[in-house]
Amino acid sequence: MANKKSDSACSRWIVLIITAVSTFMSTLDSSIVNVALPKMAQDLRVGTGAIAWVVSSYLIVITVCVLLFGRLGDIRGQGRVFRFGLVVFTAGSFLCGITHTLPLLLAARCLQAVGAGASMANSQGIITRTFPQEERGRALGINGAFVALGLLAGPALGGFIVTFAGWEYLFWINVPIGIAAFLVNLKFSGAEDTRLEEKLDFKGFLFFTLFIAPLFVALEYGQTVGYGSPLILVCFAVAAASGVAFYFTERRCAQPLLDLEIFRNLWFSISIFCAFTSFVALSCSNIILPFYLQNALAMSPGKASIYMTIYPLILALVAPLSGYASDRVGPEALTVAGLGLTSLGLFLMSFLHENPAQWMLVLFIGVMSLGNGLFQSPNNSLVMSMVPQDKLGVGGSVNALVRNLGMVVGIALSTSILYGGMSAKLGRRVTGYVPGRNDAFFFGMRLAYLTAAVICLVGAVITGVRLIRFRRKRPENG
Repeated sequence: MANKKSDSACSRWIVLIITAVSTFMSTLDSSIVNVALPKMAQDLRVGTGAIAWVVSSYLIVITVCVLLFGRLGDIRGQGRVFRFGLVVFTAGSFLCGITHTLPLLLAARCLQAVGAGASMANSQGIITRTFPQEERGRALGINGAFVALGLLAGPALGGFIVTFAGWEYLFWINVPIGIAAFLVNLKFSGAEDTRLEEKLDFKGFLFFTLFIAPLFVALEYGQTVGYGSPLILVCFAVAAASGVAFYFTERRCAQPLLDLEIFRNLWFSISIFCAFTSFVALSCSNIILPFYLQNALAMSPGKASIYMTIYPLILALVAPLSGYASDRVGPEALTVAGLGLTSLGLFLMSFLHENPAQWMLVLFIGVMSLGNGLFQSPNNSLVMSMVPQDKLGVGGSVNALVRNLGMVVGIALSTSILYGGMSAKLGRRVTGYVPGRNDAFFFGMRLAYLTAAVICLVGAVITGVRLIRFRRKRPENG
Protein backbone atom coordinates (compact mmCIF):
# COMPACT_ATOMS: atom_id res chain seq x y z
CA MET A 1 0.00 0.00 0.00
CA ALA A 2 2.86 2.35 0.90
CA ASN A 3 4.56 1.60 -2.41
CA LYS A 4 1.37 2.42 -4.34
CA LYS A 5 1.10 5.76 -2.55
CA SER A 6 4.75 6.48 -3.25
CA ASP A 7 4.34 5.60 -6.95
CA SER A 8 1.25 7.79 -7.16
CA ALA A 9 3.07 10.71 -5.55
CA CYS A 10 6.05 10.21 -7.88
CA SER A 11 3.75 10.21 -10.92
CA ARG A 12 2.12 13.45 -9.78
CA TRP A 13 5.44 15.24 -9.54
CA ILE A 14 6.54 13.95 -12.95
CA VAL A 15 3.31 15.38 -14.37
CA LEU A 16 4.15 18.69 -12.68
CA ILE A 17 7.67 18.71 -14.17
CA ILE A 18 6.22 18.17 -17.66
CA THR A 19 3.63 20.95 -17.34
CA ALA A 20 6.14 23.33 -15.73
CA VAL A 21 8.76 22.78 -18.46
CA SER A 22 6.13 23.23 -21.16
CA THR A 23 4.87 26.43 -19.53
CA PHE A 24 8.44 27.69 -19.19
CA MET A 25 9.17 27.13 -22.89
CA SER A 26 5.89 28.77 -23.95
CA THR A 27 6.43 31.91 -21.88
CA LEU A 28 10.18 32.01 -22.58
CA ASP A 29 9.54 32.22 -26.31
CA SER A 30 7.57 35.43 -25.87
CA SER A 31 10.76 37.30 -24.89
CA ILE A 32 13.80 35.17 -25.79
CA VAL A 33 13.93 36.48 -29.38
CA ASN A 34 13.96 40.17 -28.37
CA VAL A 35 17.73 40.37 -28.09
CA ALA A 36 18.16 38.71 -31.52
CA LEU A 37 15.76 40.97 -33.45
CA PRO A 38 18.49 43.22 -34.94
CA LYS A 39 20.44 40.22 -36.22
CA MET A 40 17.28 38.57 -37.53
CA ALA A 41 16.29 41.77 -39.36
CA GLN A 42 19.74 41.91 -40.95
CA ASP A 43 19.69 38.24 -42.05
CA LEU A 44 16.13 38.41 -43.38
CA ARG A 45 16.72 41.85 -44.95
CA VAL A 46 13.73 43.58 -43.35
CA GLY A 47 13.26 46.71 -41.25
CA THR A 48 12.89 47.11 -37.49
CA GLY A 49 9.12 47.59 -37.67
CA ALA A 50 8.61 44.43 -39.71
CA ILE A 51 10.81 42.17 -37.55
CA ALA A 52 8.94 43.31 -34.41
CA TRP A 53 6.02 41.18 -35.63
CA VAL A 54 8.05 38.09 -34.69
CA VAL A 55 7.29 39.02 -31.07
CA SER A 56 3.83 40.57 -31.55
CA SER A 57 2.37 37.75 -33.67
CA TYR A 58 3.36 35.15 -31.06
CA LEU A 59 1.71 37.02 -28.20
CA ILE A 60 -1.44 37.84 -30.17
CA VAL A 61 -2.00 34.26 -31.39
CA ILE A 62 -1.44 32.76 -27.93
CA THR A 63 -3.96 35.15 -26.38
CA VAL A 64 -6.51 34.57 -29.13
CA CYS A 65 -6.21 30.77 -28.84
CA VAL A 66 -6.00 30.30 -25.09
CA LEU A 67 -9.76 30.43 -24.38
CA LEU A 68 -10.53 28.15 -27.31
CA PHE A 69 -8.11 25.48 -26.12
CA GLY A 70 -9.20 25.87 -22.50
CA ARG A 71 -12.77 25.13 -23.54
CA LEU A 72 -11.62 22.31 -25.84
CA GLY A 73 -9.73 20.82 -22.91
CA ASP A 74 -12.93 20.69 -20.85
CA ILE A 75 -14.79 19.02 -23.76
CA ARG A 76 -12.20 16.59 -25.17
CA GLY A 77 -9.81 16.19 -22.25
CA GLN A 78 -7.07 18.46 -20.93
CA GLY A 79 -4.35 15.83 -21.33
CA ARG A 80 -5.15 15.30 -24.99
CA VAL A 81 -5.18 19.00 -25.79
CA PHE A 82 -2.00 19.52 -23.78
CA ARG A 83 -0.17 16.85 -25.80
CA PHE A 84 -1.50 18.32 -29.03
CA GLY A 85 -0.01 21.64 -27.90
CA LEU A 86 3.38 20.05 -27.26
CA VAL A 87 3.47 18.51 -30.76
CA VAL A 88 2.41 21.72 -32.54
CA PHE A 89 4.75 23.92 -30.47
CA THR A 90 7.71 21.62 -31.16
CA ALA A 91 6.94 21.47 -34.89
CA GLY A 92 6.53 25.25 -35.05
CA SER A 93 9.85 25.73 -33.23
CA PHE A 94 11.64 23.51 -35.75
CA LEU A 95 10.10 25.36 -38.69
CA CYS A 96 11.04 28.75 -37.20
CA GLY A 97 14.69 27.71 -37.30
CA ILE A 98 14.73 26.63 -40.95
CA THR A 99 12.86 29.57 -42.50
CA HIS A 100 14.75 32.16 -44.54
CA THR A 101 12.03 34.73 -45.24
CA LEU A 102 9.96 36.84 -42.86
CA PRO A 103 6.51 35.64 -44.10
CA LEU A 104 7.50 31.99 -43.54
CA LEU A 105 9.01 32.82 -40.17
CA LEU A 106 5.82 34.58 -39.08
CA ALA A 107 3.72 31.62 -40.27
CA ALA A 108 5.91 29.21 -38.28
CA ARG A 109 5.83 31.56 -35.31
CA CYS A 110 2.01 31.58 -35.36
CA LEU A 111 2.01 27.76 -35.51
CA GLN A 112 4.34 27.72 -32.53
CA ALA A 113 1.98 30.08 -30.68
CA VAL A 114 -1.03 27.83 -31.37
CA GLY A 115 0.82 24.97 -29.68
CA ALA A 116 1.88 27.18 -26.78
CA GLY A 117 -1.72 28.34 -26.30
CA ALA A 118 -3.02 24.76 -26.22
CA SER A 119 -0.54 23.58 -23.58
CA MET A 120 -0.64 26.80 -21.56
CA ALA A 121 -4.45 26.80 -21.34
CA ASN A 122 -4.60 23.32 -19.82
CA SER A 123 -1.48 23.08 -17.62
CA GLN A 124 -3.11 24.54 -14.49
CA GLY A 125 -6.21 22.40 -14.94
CA ILE A 126 -4.07 19.25 -15.20
CA ILE A 127 -2.21 20.20 -12.02
CA THR A 128 -5.44 21.02 -10.15
CA ARG A 129 -7.09 17.67 -10.92
CA THR A 130 -3.87 15.68 -10.40
CA PHE A 131 -2.83 17.03 -6.99
CA PRO A 132 -4.86 16.73 -3.77
CA GLN A 133 -5.95 19.92 -1.99
CA GLU A 134 -3.14 19.74 0.59
CA GLU A 135 -0.43 19.74 -2.13
CA ARG A 136 -2.10 21.90 -4.77
CA GLY A 137 -0.74 25.26 -3.65
CA ARG A 138 2.83 24.00 -3.71
CA ALA A 139 2.37 22.44 -7.15
CA LEU A 140 0.74 25.55 -8.64
CA GLY A 141 3.46 27.61 -6.96
CA ILE A 142 6.20 25.68 -8.73
CA ASN A 143 4.35 26.00 -12.03
CA GLY A 144 3.88 29.73 -11.38
CA ALA A 145 7.59 30.09 -10.70
CA PHE A 146 8.33 28.60 -14.12
CA VAL A 147 5.87 31.05 -15.72
CA ALA A 148 7.69 34.00 -14.18
CA LEU A 149 11.10 32.50 -14.97
CA GLY A 150 10.09 32.13 -18.60
CA LEU A 151 8.94 35.75 -18.77
CA LEU A 152 12.02 37.17 -17.05
CA ALA A 153 14.84 34.88 -18.20
CA GLY A 154 14.21 35.31 -21.93
CA PRO A 155 16.51 38.28 -22.64
CA ALA A 156 19.46 36.89 -20.65
CA LEU A 157 19.18 33.35 -22.06
CA GLY A 158 18.56 34.69 -25.56
CA GLY A 159 21.67 36.86 -25.36
CA PHE A 160 23.77 33.87 -24.29
CA ILE A 161 22.50 31.67 -27.14
CA VAL A 162 22.91 34.37 -29.80
CA THR A 163 26.44 35.09 -28.57
CA PHE A 164 27.61 31.50 -29.02
CA ALA A 165 25.29 30.27 -31.80
CA GLY A 166 22.92 31.56 -34.49
CA TRP A 167 19.45 32.94 -33.77
CA GLU A 168 17.97 29.74 -35.21
CA TYR A 169 19.00 27.95 -32.01
CA LEU A 170 16.62 30.15 -30.03
CA PHE A 171 13.90 27.99 -31.60
CA TRP A 172 15.72 24.69 -32.07
CA ILE A 173 16.45 24.44 -28.35
CA ASN A 174 12.74 23.72 -27.87
CA VAL A 175 12.73 20.68 -30.18
CA PRO A 176 14.49 18.02 -28.05
CA ILE A 177 12.79 19.32 -24.90
CA GLY A 178 9.37 19.21 -26.56
CA ILE A 179 9.88 15.67 -27.90
CA ALA A 180 11.06 14.43 -24.49
CA ALA A 181 8.13 16.10 -22.69
CA PHE A 182 5.63 14.54 -25.12
CA LEU A 183 7.06 11.01 -24.78
CA VAL A 184 7.16 11.18 -20.98
CA ASN A 185 3.62 12.61 -20.90
CA LEU A 186 2.33 9.55 -22.80
CA LYS A 187 3.11 7.50 -19.67
CA PHE A 188 2.62 10.15 -16.97
CA SER A 189 -0.40 12.25 -17.91
CA GLY A 190 -2.11 12.81 -14.55
CA ALA A 191 -5.73 12.09 -13.74
CA GLU A 192 -7.82 10.43 -16.45
CA ASP A 193 -9.31 12.73 -19.08
CA THR A 194 -13.04 13.31 -19.08
CA ARG A 195 -15.17 14.07 -22.15
CA LEU A 196 -18.29 16.21 -22.48
CA GLU A 197 -20.85 15.90 -25.26
CA GLU A 198 -20.79 19.64 -26.00
CA LYS A 199 -19.94 21.82 -28.97
CA LEU A 200 -17.41 24.60 -29.41
CA ASP A 201 -18.70 28.15 -29.64
CA PHE A 202 -17.06 29.26 -32.90
CA LYS A 203 -19.14 32.43 -33.14
CA GLY A 204 -17.86 33.51 -29.73
CA PHE A 205 -14.32 32.63 -30.81
CA LEU A 206 -14.67 34.86 -33.89
CA PHE A 207 -15.78 37.87 -31.84
CA PHE A 208 -13.07 37.19 -29.24
CA THR A 209 -10.42 37.15 -31.99
CA LEU A 210 -11.74 40.44 -33.41
CA PHE A 211 -11.56 41.86 -29.89
CA ILE A 212 -8.05 40.73 -28.91
CA ALA A 213 -6.09 41.13 -32.17
CA PRO A 214 -6.97 44.80 -32.88
CA LEU A 215 -6.64 45.67 -29.18
CA PHE A 216 -3.11 44.26 -28.99
CA VAL A 217 -2.09 45.96 -32.23
CA ALA A 218 -3.44 49.31 -30.97
CA LEU A 219 -1.74 49.02 -27.55
CA GLU A 220 1.62 47.88 -28.94
CA TYR A 221 1.96 50.24 -31.90
CA GLY A 222 -0.02 53.21 -30.60
CA GLN A 223 2.96 54.24 -28.48
CA THR A 224 5.07 54.49 -31.67
CA VAL A 225 2.70 56.10 -34.17
CA GLY A 226 0.56 57.89 -31.59
CA TYR A 227 -2.76 56.84 -30.09
CA GLY A 228 -4.51 59.52 -32.12
CA SER A 229 -3.50 57.86 -35.39
CA PRO A 230 -6.55 56.94 -37.57
CA LEU A 231 -5.39 53.31 -37.85
CA ILE A 232 -5.00 53.00 -34.08
CA LEU A 233 -8.41 54.58 -33.47
CA VAL A 234 -10.00 52.14 -35.93
CA CYS A 235 -8.34 49.23 -34.12
CA PHE A 236 -9.72 50.43 -30.78
CA ALA A 237 -13.19 50.86 -32.30
CA VAL A 238 -13.20 47.36 -33.81
CA ALA A 239 -11.95 45.91 -30.50
CA ALA A 240 -14.64 47.72 -28.50
CA ALA A 241 -17.48 46.68 -30.83
CA SER A 242 -16.24 43.06 -30.94
CA GLY A 243 -15.84 42.97 -27.16
CA VAL A 244 -19.49 44.01 -26.70
CA ALA A 245 -20.61 41.47 -29.32
CA PHE A 246 -18.57 38.75 -27.58
CA TYR A 247 -20.19 39.53 -24.22
CA PHE A 248 -23.75 39.31 -25.52
CA THR A 249 -22.95 36.22 -27.60
CA GLU A 250 -21.63 34.42 -24.53
CA ARG A 251 -24.63 35.50 -22.46
CA ARG A 252 -27.04 33.93 -24.97
CA CYS A 253 -25.04 30.83 -25.92
CA ALA A 254 -26.06 27.55 -24.24
CA GLN A 255 -22.48 26.22 -24.42
CA PRO A 256 -20.30 29.37 -24.49
CA LEU A 257 -16.59 29.63 -25.15
CA LEU A 258 -16.27 31.53 -21.86
CA ASP A 259 -18.87 30.69 -19.22
CA LEU A 260 -19.46 34.12 -17.68
CA GLU A 261 -21.11 32.46 -14.68
CA ILE A 262 -17.69 31.76 -13.18
CA PHE A 263 -17.29 35.51 -12.63
CA ARG A 264 -20.32 35.47 -10.32
CA ASN A 265 -17.95 34.03 -7.75
CA LEU A 266 -16.66 37.22 -6.13
CA TRP A 267 -13.46 35.60 -4.83
CA PHE A 268 -12.62 34.27 -8.31
CA SER A 269 -13.17 37.68 -9.91
CA ILE A 270 -11.07 39.44 -7.26
CA SER A 271 -8.24 36.93 -7.70
CA ILE A 272 -8.31 37.40 -11.48
CA PHE A 273 -8.28 41.20 -11.16
CA CYS A 274 -5.39 41.10 -8.68
CA ALA A 275 -3.44 38.82 -11.03
CA PHE A 276 -4.00 41.39 -13.77
CA THR A 277 -2.61 44.22 -11.61
CA SER A 278 0.45 42.15 -10.67
CA PHE A 279 1.34 41.41 -14.30
CA VAL A 280 0.80 45.04 -15.32
CA ALA A 281 3.26 46.04 -12.59
CA LEU A 282 5.70 43.23 -13.48
CA SER A 283 5.74 44.26 -17.14
CA CYS A 284 6.32 47.91 -16.24
CA SER A 285 9.47 47.06 -14.34
CA ASN A 286 10.64 44.46 -16.86
CA ILE A 287 10.48 47.04 -19.66
CA ILE A 288 11.99 50.06 -17.86
CA LEU A 289 14.76 48.37 -15.84
CA PRO A 290 16.97 47.43 -18.86
CA PHE A 291 16.81 51.05 -20.14
CA TYR A 292 17.75 52.31 -16.70
CA LEU A 293 20.70 49.94 -16.30
CA GLN A 294 22.16 50.18 -19.83
CA ASN A 295 21.30 53.75 -20.84
CA ALA A 296 21.08 55.82 -17.66
CA LEU A 297 23.79 53.92 -15.73
CA ALA A 298 25.84 53.02 -18.86
CA MET A 299 26.23 49.39 -17.79
CA SER A 300 27.42 46.77 -20.26
CA PRO A 301 24.78 44.22 -21.33
CA GLY A 302 26.64 41.56 -19.34
CA LYS A 303 26.65 43.54 -16.11
CA ALA A 304 23.03 44.61 -16.60
CA SER A 305 21.99 40.99 -17.08
CA ILE A 306 23.42 40.17 -13.63
CA TYR A 307 21.02 42.65 -12.03
CA MET A 308 18.20 41.43 -14.28
CA THR A 309 18.64 37.87 -12.98
CA ILE A 310 18.01 38.95 -9.35
CA TYR A 311 14.26 39.05 -9.97
CA PRO A 312 13.81 35.56 -11.49
CA LEU A 313 16.23 33.93 -9.03
CA ILE A 314 14.41 35.23 -5.94
CA LEU A 315 11.06 34.49 -7.54
CA ALA A 316 12.08 30.91 -8.32
CA LEU A 317 13.04 30.39 -4.67
CA VAL A 318 10.07 32.14 -3.08
CA ALA A 319 7.16 30.95 -5.27
CA PRO A 320 7.32 27.23 -4.31
CA LEU A 321 7.77 28.13 -0.63
CA SER A 322 4.82 30.49 -0.85
CA GLY A 323 2.74 27.74 -2.45
CA TYR A 324 3.73 25.35 0.34
CA ALA A 325 2.81 27.95 2.97
CA SER A 326 -0.56 28.57 1.33
CA ASP A 327 -1.37 24.84 1.72
CA ARG A 328 -0.67 25.17 5.46
CA VAL A 329 -1.96 28.60 6.52
CA GLY A 330 -4.26 29.56 3.66
CA PRO A 331 -3.58 31.79 0.65
CA GLU A 332 -5.45 35.00 1.57
CA ALA A 333 -2.88 36.67 3.86
CA LEU A 334 -0.01 35.75 1.51
CA THR A 335 -1.69 37.47 -1.45
CA VAL A 336 -2.11 40.68 0.57
CA ALA A 337 1.50 40.60 1.75
CA GLY A 338 2.75 39.80 -1.74
CA LEU A 339 0.98 42.64 -3.52
CA GLY A 340 1.88 45.03 -0.70
CA LEU A 341 5.58 44.20 -0.98
CA THR A 342 5.49 44.42 -4.78
CA SER A 343 3.90 47.87 -4.52
CA LEU A 344 6.56 48.92 -1.98
CA GLY A 345 9.34 47.69 -4.26
CA LEU A 346 7.96 49.62 -7.23
CA PHE A 347 7.65 52.73 -5.06
CA LEU A 348 11.28 52.38 -3.94
CA MET A 349 12.42 51.90 -7.56
CA SER A 350 10.99 55.33 -8.40
CA PHE A 351 13.66 56.92 -6.18
CA LEU A 352 16.64 55.47 -8.07
CA HIS A 353 19.07 58.00 -9.53
CA GLU A 354 22.32 58.20 -11.52
CA ASN A 355 24.60 56.90 -8.76
CA PRO A 356 22.72 54.30 -6.70
CA ALA A 357 24.56 52.15 -4.19
CA GLN A 358 24.75 48.54 -5.36
CA TRP A 359 23.07 47.28 -2.19
CA MET A 360 20.19 49.69 -2.77
CA LEU A 361 19.60 48.48 -6.32
CA VAL A 362 19.73 44.82 -5.22
CA LEU A 363 17.43 45.50 -2.25
CA PHE A 364 14.78 47.35 -4.26
CA ILE A 365 14.67 44.69 -6.98
CA GLY A 366 14.65 42.02 -4.27
CA VAL A 367 11.62 43.54 -2.52
CA MET A 368 9.69 43.54 -5.81
CA SER A 369 10.56 39.94 -6.60
CA LEU A 370 9.86 38.76 -3.03
CA GLY A 371 6.41 40.34 -3.18
CA ASN A 372 5.60 38.83 -6.56
CA GLY A 373 6.83 35.42 -5.44
CA LEU A 374 4.63 35.57 -2.33
CA PHE A 375 1.58 36.57 -4.38
CA GLN A 376 1.56 34.40 -7.52
CA SER A 377 1.36 30.88 -6.04
CA PRO A 378 -1.43 31.48 -3.47
CA ASN A 379 -3.41 33.53 -5.98
CA ASN A 380 -3.20 30.79 -8.63
CA SER A 381 -4.34 28.29 -5.99
CA LEU A 382 -7.29 30.54 -5.11
CA VAL A 383 -8.29 30.92 -8.76
CA MET A 384 -8.23 27.21 -9.57
CA SER A 385 -9.88 26.12 -6.30
CA MET A 386 -12.94 28.25 -7.10
CA VAL A 387 -13.53 26.75 -10.55
CA PRO A 388 -15.89 23.74 -10.92
CA GLN A 389 -14.21 20.48 -11.90
CA ASP A 390 -15.77 20.53 -15.37
CA LYS A 391 -14.52 24.12 -15.97
CA LEU A 392 -10.84 23.68 -15.05
CA GLY A 393 -9.74 24.26 -18.65
CA VAL A 394 -11.67 27.52 -18.84
CA GLY A 395 -10.37 28.61 -15.41
CA GLY A 396 -6.77 27.96 -16.38
CA SER A 397 -7.19 29.66 -19.74
CA VAL A 398 -8.72 32.76 -18.11
CA ASN A 399 -5.70 32.90 -15.81
CA ALA A 400 -3.34 32.69 -18.81
CA LEU A 401 -5.43 35.25 -20.73
CA VAL A 402 -5.24 37.73 -17.86
CA ARG A 403 -1.48 37.22 -17.67
CA ASN A 404 -1.02 38.11 -21.34
CA LEU A 405 -3.43 41.05 -21.14
CA GLY A 406 -1.59 42.36 -18.09
CA MET A 407 1.74 42.08 -19.89
CA VAL A 408 0.54 43.95 -22.99
CA VAL A 409 -1.22 46.67 -20.97
CA GLY A 410 1.84 47.00 -18.70
CA ILE A 411 4.21 47.40 -21.65
CA ALA A 412 1.97 49.95 -23.37
CA LEU A 413 1.29 51.86 -20.15
CA SER A 414 4.90 52.00 -18.93
CA THR A 415 6.38 53.07 -22.27
CA SER A 416 3.62 55.64 -22.83
CA ILE A 417 4.19 57.18 -19.40
CA LEU A 418 7.97 56.99 -19.75
CA TYR A 419 8.07 58.68 -23.15
CA GLY A 420 5.22 61.04 -22.24
CA GLY A 421 7.13 62.22 -19.17
CA MET A 422 10.33 62.61 -21.17
CA SER A 423 8.48 64.55 -23.88
CA ALA A 424 6.98 66.90 -21.28
CA LYS A 425 10.40 67.47 -19.75
CA LEU A 426 12.10 68.10 -23.11
CA GLY A 427 9.29 70.10 -24.67
CA ARG A 428 9.11 67.83 -27.74
CA ARG A 429 7.80 64.36 -28.57
CA VAL A 430 10.28 61.52 -28.10
CA THR A 431 9.85 57.75 -28.40
CA GLY A 432 13.22 56.59 -27.15
CA TYR A 433 16.13 57.33 -24.83
CA VAL A 434 17.75 60.73 -25.46
CA PRO A 435 21.55 60.63 -24.88
CA GLY A 436 22.79 63.23 -22.42
CA ARG A 437 19.34 63.90 -20.96
CA ASN A 438 19.18 61.55 -18.01
CA ASP A 439 17.10 64.15 -16.17
CA ALA A 440 14.26 63.63 -18.65
CA PHE A 441 14.60 59.84 -18.45
CA PHE A 442 14.48 59.84 -14.63
CA PHE A 443 11.41 62.07 -14.68
CA GLY A 444 9.54 59.65 -16.98
CA MET A 445 10.85 56.59 -15.13
CA ARG A 446 9.62 57.88 -11.76
CA LEU A 447 6.16 58.53 -13.18
CA ALA A 448 6.02 55.02 -14.66
CA TYR A 449 7.17 53.28 -11.47
CA LEU A 450 4.83 55.34 -9.27
CA THR A 451 1.91 54.51 -11.56
CA ALA A 452 2.76 50.80 -11.42
CA ALA A 453 3.05 51.02 -7.62
CA VAL A 454 -0.41 52.60 -7.35
CA ILE A 455 -1.96 49.96 -9.64
CA CYS A 456 -0.41 47.20 -7.56
CA LEU A 457 -1.52 48.91 -4.34
CA VAL A 458 -5.11 48.95 -5.60
CA GLY A 459 -4.88 45.18 -6.00
CA ALA A 460 -3.41 44.89 -2.47
CA VAL A 461 -6.26 46.94 -0.97
CA ILE A 462 -8.92 44.90 -2.78
CA THR A 463 -7.43 41.57 -1.73
CA GLY A 464 -7.00 43.00 1.80
CA VAL A 465 -10.73 43.73 1.95
CA ARG A 466 -11.31 40.16 0.74
CA LEU A 467 -9.16 38.85 3.60
CA ILE A 468 -11.10 40.86 6.20
CA ARG A 469 -14.45 39.68 4.83
CA PHE A 470 -13.22 36.10 4.67
CA ARG A 471 -12.13 36.15 8.32
CA ARG A 472 -15.43 37.68 9.41
CA LYS A 473 -17.42 35.01 7.59
CA ARG A 474 -15.31 32.08 8.77
CA PRO A 475 -16.60 31.99 12.40
CA GLU A 476 -20.20 32.12 11.08
CA ASN A 477 -19.57 29.16 8.78
CA GLY A 478 -17.64 27.27 11.41
